[in-house]
Amino acid sequence: MAFVVSAGQLRALEPPAAQTSMWPAYASQLGGHQSMTYAAIYRTQPAVRTVVGFLARNLAQLGLHAYRRLDDDDRQRLTDHPIAALLRVPNPTTTTFRLIRALVSDLAIFDDAYWVMLRGESTESGEPGPPIGLRRLPPWRVEARGADWTDAESYRLHGSHGYLDLDAASVVHFRGYNPDDSRVGCSPIETLRQVLAEEYAAARWREQMWSNGARVTGYLRRPADAPEWSERARDRFRESWQAQYTGDGPRAGGTPILEDGMEFMPAGISPQQAQYVESRKLTREEVAAAYHIPQPFVGILEHATFSNIREQHKNLYQDTLGPWCAEIEQEIGLQLLPFLPDSGQVYVEFNIREKLQGSFDEEAAMLQAAVGGPFMSRAEARSRMNLPRIDGADELIVPLNVAIGAPQPTDDPGDQPALPAGTAGTDTTTGEEPDAD
Repeated sequence: MAFVVSAGQLRALEPPAAQTSMWPAYASQLGGHQSMTYAAIYRTQPAVRTVVGFLARNLAQLGLHAYRRLDDDDRQRLTDHPIAALLRVPNPTTTTFRLIRALVSDLAIFDDAYWVMLRGESTESGEPGPPIGLRRLPPWRVEARGADWTDAESYRLHGSHGYLDLDAASVVHFRGYNPDDSRVGCSPIETLRQVLAEEYAAARWREQMWSNGARVTGYLRRPADAPEWSERARDRFRESWQAQYTGDGPRAGGTPILEDGMEFMPAGISPQQAQYVESRKLTREEVAAAYHIPQPFVGILEHATFSNIREQHKNLYQDTLGPWCAEIEQEIGLQLLPFLPDSGQVYVEFNIREKLQGSFDEEAAMLQAAVGGPFMSRAEARSRMNLPRIDGADELIVPLNVAIGAPQPTDDPGDQPALPAGTAGTDTTTGEEPDAD
């Protein structure tokens, strides 16, 4: 059940018996005159479901953190700020993962997504209180109102018992680019309409083929000099043939015996000729390309190797998910943060760095080489392993054989510059004193 806020009170809207699009903009033509909503296409098209689910799950698992910028090169992580609490528990029945997954799914399917802000008690001046909760609104229920050349002036939420008008300041509207209407986005599914229509028609053909027992279709041909059939005899033969050799007949799949010189003439195309596997793969490739997802991540592994998979994993979080993160972060900063107290220099950011970092041993070797010595205290190491804190573990321990500027154990001795002539010291490769000149 969906909840909205009206006059400072929570009100519920009963869902309809069947989910149908309120607006033609959220429907597409598939298979001739067959009109399907974007939601129905998501439910019935495997390629769309795979790609949208991949995007939504990978973005939802990233932590969405709040920070305050202190200086150009310094920031503070906020854990007790209202925006952090709001994103941690959007409402009593929704987790952060589910909220972000639904947000990304709506954007990927409709190119529109809506959050309604659940406001607290009004202030003494009558102004609505700060947001205390967030709840998703189904895009197919929301009508953006106003001129089509500017942002929406208000929103109308349609339910089975009427509608509810919402002020634009109460709604966080995420949307993509639409060349015809600035109030709403333009779904990628509409761009893929022709490809998905072909897949829809091919799926119907396969369903009909298997319902016929995967038997070859064709027709019967009688010789020109065969005895003439009466209308009654022809109908009787057709009914007998269909009852025995088609559908669930007792001899379905058997070998018929033809009379009067009749011949069975195969017609149609076989699954091999229809390139069933290739067409399914093409559809998935086109859908993945429309959402800018590398093909190996949606199960297309023809050209995948260990090395290029690692590089494409980096590309995924930089070039594919990076723009999604930036869009969501900026919309929250523009439409949600101004209504929260103490929000100066506050912003939110997905923790995408955690997904880009390598294994711990690779990262530790890189950091030690970069800083020239140990970089983690015992307390920090215990915290990383989820162990309890102990006293005296905050001091950074530096081995006696490590000096600033000296080669580290992880460095390659062959890469170190030679000591200047006449310089005394310890040879770091052998541990012996060099010979004096």
